[in-house]
Amino acid sequence: MGLIGAMIGNAGPRDTEDLARDYGELLAEGERIEMGFKVIRDACLFTDRRVILIDRQGVTGKKTEILSVPYRAISHFSLESAGHLDLESELRIWVTAATEPTVRTTFDRSVDVCAIQRLLAAHVAG
Repeated sequence: MGLIGAMIGNAGPRDTEDLARDYGELLAEGERIEMGFKVIRDACLFTDRRVILIDRQGVTGKKTEILSVPYRAISHFSLESAGHLDLESELRIWVTAATEPTVRTTFDRSVDVCAIQRLLAAHVAG
């Protein structure tokens, strides 16, 4: 992830072992991170059971919102890839009965959105 992408809030890929070290306390027993992304203090984790979004708030980042969306609750999702002039891709996830996306996050152009799509399809539709 480049500096500009980080400054405007686009998540870049991270090593799953590093993410497990940083966010392991959020995981249930036996749960594992399959794919993850981080931008400065925030993160988006795809585990074998759910999607976890970590939003650190405030100047110190002490206040943290953690959104956990089990795959079984996802009704549909969309991914928009970066174009030639776009700096980011966007993921939107709807949970059952929601008319607006519950999850909306952006990734820098280095992220393989097809890999995210395959992972979500395997868990949601599979």
